[in-house]
Amino acid sequence: MMTHNAELIITISLIIIFAPFFAKILKLPTTPIEIILGSIFGYIGFLQHHYLFKLVAEFGFLYLMFIAGTEIDMKQVLKIPAKMLKLTFVYILLLYAIAAIFTLYFSLSGVFIVILPLISVGLVTTLSKEYGKTPWLELSMTTGGIGEVVSITMLTLVSAGLEHGMSHGLLKTVVSLILFLLFMLILFRALQLLFWWFPQISTVLMPHKDNKEQDIRLSMGILFILVGVMLYLHLELAFGAFLAGIFLPTFFDHKHELPQKLSSYGFGFFIPIFFIYIGSSFDLHSLLTKGLLLEAVTITVVMIVMRTISATVFIKSNGLKNSLLLALSHSMPLTILIAMVTLAYNTKTIDKISYDAFILASLFQVIIVMIIIKIIQMKKTA
Repeated sequence: MMTHNAELIITISLIIIFAPFFAKILKLPTTPIEIILGSIFGYIGFLQHHYLFKLVAEFGFLYLMFIAGTEIDMKQVLKIPAKMLKLTFVYILLLYAIAAIFTLYFSLSGVFIVILPLISVGLVTTLSKEYGKTPWLELSMTTGGIGEVVSITMLTLVSAGLEHGMSHGLLKTVVSLILFLLFMLILFRALQLLFWWFPQISTVLMPHKDNKEQDIRLSMGILFILVGVMLYLHLELAFGAFLAGIFLPTFFDHKHELPQKLSSYGFGFFIPIFFIYIGSSFDLHSLLTKGLLLEAVTITVVMIVMRTISATVFIKSNGLKNSLLLALSHSMPLTILIAMVTLAYNTKTIDKISYDAFILASLFQVIIVMIIIKIIQMKKTA
């Protein structure tokens, strides 16, 4: 047992250390390299699924959602022009409409209508690490943030529906979610007024000269409090982590370096462990399953194409290239996609082949999309 634990710790450490070097040699982003290495070493047997490995990976997922939230300033979101907000909702509605048509045409499980349009800005955050604050990434984060709220809400409702059916449990979850959202809106408004009347509160909580790391302490405190509240209410934990991240730039905008500080720590330790775990959870032997690769490729193509079609609503206001890059950046909802298909598989809503196909498709999406974005960006700078 101790030998297996030692193998696990050493293997994870080596992947974290050397993944950036492999990424540089192969000219690929680090994230897909971590997933691929996790899959290879998991298949060999060096990455046993110890409960601590799973626990740290789950925290890595929550931390990724937390970092994604820090990219969104609610004060700026509320200043989004009505036209752009309208386009964002049309974009999201088109995604669900195309997913519904595809699902009904091929007589698939109804859960595909919820899975295919999922949006997560978790990996968009990794793109911002590589390309900086470009116009298309800012647009992607803004629209993606709204899309992610919709996706996590759908995940929460579908989770309750699959677990409880059309029963009291589902009604309780819906009521809890509505009350929680109302409470968060009231809290946001109250804090907005409080910080406006007493602006010194923000600097007391997070002083400019901070030798006690109060900014980190408060950030982690907000994260764990909201995750704890979601745990108590039996709602999606990622939602709480995402909202916790939004609090920081919204109310502590004087700490410009804080998101970068939190991001560097997360991408240097917790988040890579999550991606390694995702890779290790995919059994390479299942690639021999008949029809698996075809289904995975089909899912990958459908999810990229439907976003590309839907993103055409932004062409007039943001240009063809920015709209295409936005569509691509939303075509790899790896974190929330895996959470949804795992839930669907555990409740027998989808079969094992579809489950493996979605896991494989999520890897294809990350690798293919990041390569295409890199090519487009290289042409832009050439």
